Amino acid sequence: MAGLEFKGVHKSYGKVDVIKGVDLSIAHGEFVVFVGPSGCGKSTLLRMVAGLEDITAGELTIGERVVNQVQPRDRGVAMVFQSYALYPHMSVYDNVGFGLRLKKTPKDIRDQKIREAARILQMEHLLDRKPAQLSGGQRQRVAIGRAIVRQPEVFLFDEPLSNLDAALRMDMRMEISKLHQELGATMIYVTHDQVEAMTLADKIVVLNAGVVQQVGSPLELYHHPENLFVAGFIGSPKMNFLKVTAEKTDAGLTIAGADLEETTIAASGSQVSTGDRITLGLRPHDFIESADGRLRGVVELVERLGNETIVNVRLAGGTQVIAALDGDSHLEVGHEARFGFAPEKLHLFDADGQTIAR
Repeated sequence: MAGLEFKGVHKSYGKVDVIKGVDLSIAHGEFVVFVGPSGCGKSTLLRMVAGLEDITAGELTIGERVVNQVQPRDRGVAMVFQSYALYPHMSVYDNVGFGLRLKKTPKDIRDQKIREAARILQMEHLLDRKPAQLSGGQRQRVAIGRAIVRQPEVFLFDEPLSNLDAALRMDMRMEISKLHQELGATMIYVTHDQVEAMTLADKIVVLNAGVVQQVGSPLELYHHPENLFVAGFIGSPKMNFLKVTAEKTDAGLTIAGADLEETTIAASGSQVSTGDRITLGLRPHDFIESADGRLRGVVELVERLGNETIVNVRLAGGTQVIAALDGDSHLEVGHEARFGFAPEKLHLFDADGQTIAR
């Protein structure tokens, strides 16, 4: 197995820059997730690792080798695609071992590797079936098994669960996590689903428009986002944002706006001047129903999920926010509501969208 190093990696199609100077280190054995909205460049970056896209500028190292000019088959990587790409006329056994047959691997060694992959993925009972006889989750296991038998240095997953329903996605997330623990392999996983990213990753790389926005552990990104984009992308439901005006006082920083009654928080405000317009971020799970809360509005939608109640509220200044409350909340559509919050749970962002240090 091996780690990876991106040094100033760029990718351009003509005059269009898609990847704009990525610097990133991935340690041996890490499970790293590239996440971001559609078109952010995450799949392109993965395909550059696989050798399916050329690197316009910069350097990519796998292990101790610079692989910019190395053919895909010689990079020591295996890729699992969004589509299963199984041969319909072949059994599961033959699909898993097809790459080994092309390499003329001896039959006994090939059989050993196929059966070991089937054991790891708990699909020994499927080896004689054809793809048409398999469920979507079982087909994805076969595609993963085909990667395992190659014994690559790096596993690459390109949105492998997007074709599955919600229950199967949860099951396959667990299977992939178990696979990582058993193999101890370096894995890079691409998804636009931040829930997948949060549950699978040792380290998340958040991308937007070809630029790395932040790299860190799931909880680091959740609790300490570096900018508005990361704050709004990580977390479900997404963080709420309110425009407020700041005033520096002896007690800290006083903020107020059309949606928020005057609130003083303990903050140095070293990056803020009195009169600055800044953005306040508050996660839905940090709302507290309170008769004297500093946020008030009218409930427009209620979603009762059992363990929690999600409410959409139109605040006094017109901003719509989402609050995640206890499952036994009695709020109904049309009710007036007031919410408080713990000041230490607030996130503050400057006019450029960067986090204001507290």
